Amino acid sequence: MSVDLVLIGRNEGDRLKRALDAAVGQADRIVYVDSGSSDDSVAAARAAGARVVELDMSTAFSAARARNAGFARLEQDGAPAFVQFIDGDCALVPGWVEAAVAHIKTDPKLAVVTGWRSEIHRNASVYNQMCDHEWHRPAGPITACGGDMLVRAEAFRQVGGFSPHVVAAEDDEFCLRLGAANWRLERLPLEMTRHDAAITRFGQWWRRAVRAGHGFAQVGDLHDGYFHTEKRRVMLFGLILPLVAVLGSALSLWLPILVLGLYAVSHARTIKGLQAEGLPRDEARKHALFLTLSKFPNLLGMAKYHLNRVRNRTPEIIEYQ
Repeated sequence: MSVDLVLIGRNEGDRLKRALDAAVGQADRIVYVDSGSSDDSVAAARAAGARVVELDMSTAFSAARARNAGFARLEQDGAPAFVQFIDGDCALVPGWVEAAVAHIKTDPKLAVVTGWRSEIHRNASVYNQMCDHEWHRPAGPITACGGDMLVRAEAFRQVGGFSPHVVAAEDDEFCLRLGAANWRLERLPLEMTRHDAAITRFGQWWRRAVRAGHGFAQVGDLHDGYFHTEKRRVMLFGLILPLVAVLGSALSLWLPILVLGLYAVSHARTIKGLQAEGLPRDEARKHALFLTLSKFPNLLGMAKYHLNRVRNRTPEIIEYQ
């Protein structure tokens, strides 16, 4: 099959067992990289026949570090040609790897092939629905993608793999360096993985949004102009408009009302955009509300990154499970 697989996780429980079951037979070698699990993840991976890497707990964990460790483990037993990376809360769709490998072999400058994720329990919560919608981006040439991806090993080596100090949006950052090195990336119109976000509580969603904000700031700092639109929206709706409303209320009651009107207009435009992407109106209204609210935890994540940078501290992973 000429493809190997790197699966990363931490305390994934039954989700990891599902991921391992789905991976067997779809790759020549399977490496599971564990980031300090306290459950039976390591034992489950070994029982499934995977090579296991247990990361040193004295060094900060990150998805980037785990993926690099998995690739390095493959290299020990012989250089891989193509590597499928997936997270421990995902399960490969049958036939995906074969189709992805066949496609990536058609172009020697194609470094990454990805497909569509979908949520196993999409309607368990509005948060899962939002994830499911987030995963379905248009097929064709892309600039970046999520962590589920088939990667040409030659390209991985050339750019030095993932940056271990990027703790959110590390997949975007990796893809941007591939593009800068004149490699191509593509999304196929095929189901790739089934994902189990398991986000059922507001607090989980909030922390995930904080992590996203950290990614906007850190990756945007490393690659000038990237996430520019996202950062601008966070600053406007998460900081500037609230300040105008609070400070302006001392001058005129019309200023807070005007600010609320701007939020209402933004909310309406977001609903319209989501409907244009295929969401039913009721779902679009709920998603738009949370997308508007997300600017506040996004702002906290951005502030966290910049505060760590000023203090010269290494960023730490932000978990939401």
